[in-house]
Amino acid sequence: MFKRIIAIFITLFAALGAQAQYDAVFSHYWLMETSYNPAAAGKGNKLNAVGAYTMGFTGYEDNPNTFYVGADLPLYFLRQYHGVGASMLNDKIGAFTHQRIAGQYAFRKNLFGGMISAGVQLGLIMENFDGTKIDLDDSNDPAFSKTQLSGNALDVGFGLYYVHKQWYVGVSGQHLTGPTIALGETNEMKVDPTCYLTGGYNIKLRNPFITVPTSVLARYDGTTYRADITARVVYQNDKKRMYAGVGYSPTNSVTGYIGGSFQGINIGYSYEMLTGGAGIGNGYHELVVSYQMDINLQKKGRNLHKSARIL
Repeated sequence: MFKRIIAIFITLFAALGAQAQYDAVFSHYWLMETSYNPAAAGKGNKLNAVGAYTMGFTGYEDNPNTFYVGADLPLYFLRQYHGVGASMLNDKIGAFTHQRIAGQYAFRKNLFGGMISAGVQLGLIMENFDGTKIDLDDSNDPAFSKTQLSGNALDVGFGLYYVHKQWYVGVSGQHLTGPTIALGETNEMKVDPTCYLTGGYNIKLRNPFITVPTSVLARYDGTTYRADITARVVYQNDKKRMYAGVGYSPTNSVTGYIGGSFQGINIGYSYEMLTGGAGIGNGYHELVVSYQMDINLQKKGRNLHKSARIL
């Protein structure tokens, strides 16, 4: 019975340009790397905190919206580098609400002038279906629950990440155990493992105040595939920082970015225009707020590693 509900849910996601994938899509993916690769925890010897809110199809009832908050920081003890992080996500569309809380740990090691890390994520995913929001012509249709259903399951992820001066590359997997979430007594939802591949390069220009960070993120869950390619022009002079850019996801969308730093807080906005016929005004607005603080891991004059973080 519940498979019919899931089929409608997946069809709706496809119509909204989300490619029917389980994980939420963020335009500012390079700012929230630990959400899909735990090995990025502690990257760049900085405390990183980020919050993001995405909303699509504004003006429509029960339109999709997603909230994410996460933080990570590096550690140095027992003569070894580590990274730890934590994140929380709330993704809602119609009668469905997907939530996840997770913690990340990364083991980091200097290698070939850069740093390689291996990370693991352990979390809890929670699914909720509010049947009271379903308005059917046939209220006695047994295929649809009229009550609220909820369930949860443990979730595991793993990743590898390598950063070297002006470039980085990472590969990771989420939902590796393929968790099955029981909703009520007779219904269940299976979450397929998803693979991620990411990379980026920070292009330097003759003007020392201007750089062009480029990045890519590809994901595949065994059925559907999505890639995002992004380039931004960043102006930074002392504590002043501004950026503008564009992103492209083949067969999905075109995204514009703008942002900057204000009183030590980084604020960015993006609009993702869907290219699948949904209309210019029915895309996704995203607001992201982040904060970074340098952490000196080397004490007593030691300077074993210095990383240039690509923002």
